[in-house]
Amino acid sequence: MSVPTLFFVNRTSRRGAQTADAAGRKLFELGFSLIECPMSDPRSLRDTIRNRRQDVRLAIIGGGDGTLNGAADALVETNLPLGILPLGTANDLAQTLGIPKRIPDACEVIARGKTRRIDVGTVNGKHFLNEAGLGLSAKLARRLTKKGKGVFGTLAVGWSALQIMVRARPFRAEVRCGDQVLALRSIHIMVANGSNFGGWIVNRDAAIDDQVLDLYSLEVEHWRQTFSILPSMLTGRYESCPGLRLLHGREFEIKTARPHSIDTDGEITTQCPAVFRLLPQALSVFVPET
Repeated sequence: MSVPTLFFVNRTSRRGAQTADAAGRKLFELGFSLIECPMSDPRSLRDTIRNRRQDVRLAIIGGGDGTLNGAADALVETNLPLGILPLGTANDLAQTLGIPKRIPDACEVIARGKTRRIDVGTVNGKHFLNEAGLGLSAKLARRLTKKGKGVFGTLAVGWSALQIMVRARPFRAEVRCGDQVLALRSIHIMVANGSNFGGWIVNRDAAIDDQVLDLYSLEVEHWRQTFSILPSMLTGRYESCPGLRLLHGREFEIKTARPHSIDTDGEITTQCPAVFRLLPQALSVFVPET
């Protein structure tokens, strides 16, 4: 019995054009009846998911974190299970969930049918799956080009991030978490739902279904001071890390003296002032069997 399935592949993602047709054939062999939809922009992706919800049982999306973010609003709204084919540069959400990089293996994961309910974050009403940030990540999102990521992958991300960090200057922010109000001086603030960032950074104490958001504030005056964080990056443990403030909560409010853009999963979508909220177990995703 074939399974009616919405099928999207971002052919401009790092491996999209190379693997789209092969992925479609593999999924067909595994018993999926694919309704393939062209993806011209995130709005068309969201609209298609909403309009075809009654016709399908799941959505399979091939692309990177930004592509998945484009579908997040509609996926949460329709409660449609998500299958992920990691075709982007960092693929942070796929790494957080343990989804294999090889596309045939990722297809097999979906076919086995095991799902996991994961938390989802929102910022100013916009959903994010893995992280949202202001400062370094927002500047990086503006700087990176699809062509550069496609050719050089994580090397392009790392080189651009280093250039941005060298020029970074601290900004002032007020963070409210419950009854606590903090005045921060930071070069980067990230509110994270997942545990993997930038393709190689991991927080081993975080989980995407732990029903809490983690706020990281990088509080250094000069980029060389970020070397103090390297031991934590190697171990994946960030509590009591010099130069890094770590907060936990289900809601954060952030205000800045000057406007700051905010990226959600690598795409600029809103700006400060901002309210971040957690939606517990808001999305069902196909994951490997453990």
